[in-house]
Amino acid sequence: MVLKTFGWSFAVTALGLVAAVFYGGWAAFGVVAILSVLEISLSFDNAVVNAGILKKMNAFWQKIFLTIGILIAVFGMRLVFPVVIVAISASLGPIEAVDLALTDKDRYQELVTDAHPSIAAFGGMFLLMIFLDFIFEDREIKWLAPLERALAKLGKVDMLSVCIALIVLLVSAITFGAHAHQHGGTHADKAETVLLSGIAGLITYLVVGGLSGFFEDKLEEEEEREHEAEEQAERAGKPKSAVKLAGKAAFFMFLYLEVLDASFSFDGVIGAFAITNDIVLMALGLGIGAMYVRSLTVYLVREGTLDDYVYLEHGAHYAIGALAAVLLVTIQYEINEFITGMIGVVLIGASFWSSVRRNKRLAAAGGDGGKEKTEVSSGV
Repeated sequence: MVLKTFGWSFAVTALGLVAAVFYGGWAAFGVVAILSVLEISLSFDNAVVNAGILKKMNAFWQKIFLTIGILIAVFGMRLVFPVVIVAISASLGPIEAVDLALTDKDRYQELVTDAHPSIAAFGGMFLLMIFLDFIFEDREIKWLAPLERALAKLGKVDMLSVCIALIVLLVSAITFGAHAHQHGGTHADKAETVLLSGIAGLITYLVVGGLSGFFEDKLEEEEEREHEAEEQAERAGKPKSAVKLAGKAAFFMFLYLEVLDASFSFDGVIGAFAITNDIVLMALGLGIGAMYVRSLTVYLVREGTLDDYVYLEHGAHYAIGALAAVLLVTIQYEINEFITGMIGVVLIGASFWSSVRRNKRLAAAGGDGGKEKTEVSSGV
């Protein structure tokens, strides 16, 4: 099972490391290995959230996510995206941007760094909306029960998550603008850039998430119509199968997943410049890491890990909230990538530990975890 799920990741790792040696020797090998570990540590929460969405999709769209989706993730976000943002920010043509990335790596890194505020604002707002919509929803199973019950009550206020996100964005833009002014005003226009990029991230979330939700609701209506037929099949001794997302619903869910993955990859791409400004090594290292994130997503879906460890999804969403905050803070301040990665690891590790303790208590009591309404974590 492990070899089947992670086989392609192992193969890509071997090819990527060999390519690194041929490209730049053993020093390049070390850089690619470090970047791979960096990407995996920063994106484990991405895999958990992806798995929660992917398990709703049918087999066809799961394959699309693992084929076309991986091409977008590896080549689009880890190779093309850094070149595109340089081309846009420096008003260069795509060929000129590629030439710059290969021949003048210091200037290329400088241009990517200059574009960081807009990247961080877009990704930060998108991830913040995911986090807010999660914590304001009333769920049967709660990890931090007292806190989540209070937040669910607040979530009954219409558009609360959008209002909070806009307030956070406004504060971030004003803070950054004041900071730029204090340093000579050379980046005074960055406040406007942050505001516009953040609004673009918010709109992207609302459009893609809204469309996927709309078609998911349509699918639920179809499920209700088929419910009677399924019950008859079950009475006849046939297994009752869960209806999976297909058609338009799955397509927009796929788009949502790709935008989500893009937002998660921002910190990895930017953080990679702390290790190297060589775009080839960056693409190799981050590409290998992205493959493992995809394989881990599939593993979580196939093993039903999210059903067995019910707090993992909670931990991942809290990690998303932390990452959103980190991205917005990095508009003004530099934060070490190790800290960013460890926040996610600690939160997901705590949620996994809480899930294990919960399962042991339920096993001892002979209960059914699916029927538990609320649970207070004793490990966070």
